[in-house]
Amino acid sequence: MKWSEICIHTTNEAIEPISNILHETGASGVVIEDPMDLVIEKEDKFGEIYALDENDYPEEGVYIKAYLPFNSFLGETVEEIKQAINNLLTFDIDLGPNQVTLSEVNEEDWATAWKKYYKPVRISNKITITPTWEDYTPKSNEEIVIELDPGMAFGTGTHPTTVLSIQALEKVIKGNETVIDVGCGSGVLSITSALLGADEIYAYDLDEIAVKSTQENAKVNKVNHLIKTKQNNLLSHVDMKVDIIVSNILAEIIVRFIDDAWDNLKDGGYFITSGIIQTKKLLVLEKLEQQGFEILEINELEDWVSVIAKKK
Repeated sequence: MKWSEICIHTTNEAIEPISNILHETGASGVVIEDPMDLVIEKEDKFGEIYALDENDYPEEGVYIKAYLPFNSFLGETVEEIKQAINNLLTFDIDLGPNQVTLSEVNEEDWATAWKKYYKPVRISNKITITPTWEDYTPKSNEEIVIELDPGMAFGTGTHPTTVLSIQALEKVIKGNETVIDVGCGSGVLSITSALLGADEIYAYDLDEIAVKSTQENAKVNKVNHLIKTKQNNLLSHVDMKVDIIVSNILAEIIVRFIDDAWDNLKDGGYFITSGIIQTKKLLVLEKLEQQGFEILEINELEDWVSVIAKKK
């Protein structure tokens, strides 16, 4: 069977929403080629991430690549993708060059070629993320290993916004917490919460594919009994009091439900937000403070920002 590789030349800011668009149109796995990975030192304490080839990368911006079946509907699918990407402009998202190209790939080549991008990655002091097909032995008894299949949805959990979210969870989870993961994607933050000691996690996403992916990845990591998944629009119609709410989605979406996050947190509860591009940092901080949150930490990695806030 033949596949078509679709490549979008865009910006860091557009990675998350375009990746979601690709998954929603049937893409099996997404590859991000960011030239910053070639020049930024990854601080050896977390080890080598990938074996990278600079010829695969653009000089500016990023390439987002996905694979679609080569069939009679391909032209319509590509047009739908282009239109959905262009619609992101209404959210004031910088699309950069916004160039879309197609190339043909044989199934045998595709099935193995994209896996070269994914190796075990040390995300934080405790946590390593590894693809399910890699044999990995923990370096110590304290190391927590999360297995993910990036072919299911939303990548391997190594994007800076996810790394920042995981590092924040590691700081605030002490054990026995109740957590809500808003926009759960692959479920990596829900799984992280469970493995760090939270005993009840609610994982919500509007995308049915994300809900299924979270369920599958939770089973792989043997924490599915702790994670309750549901297709839901942010925190709409959610009414509970929890210790931690974590959300790794766009800044423009985060500000829409800050009031709902406040209502669903216990006094002293933590609200962890990520997926915030540098240019949108003040937008989120101002809204959090207006709601009454205390800003405890602002952490940055590459062009991305995460915030740990506390309900006073």
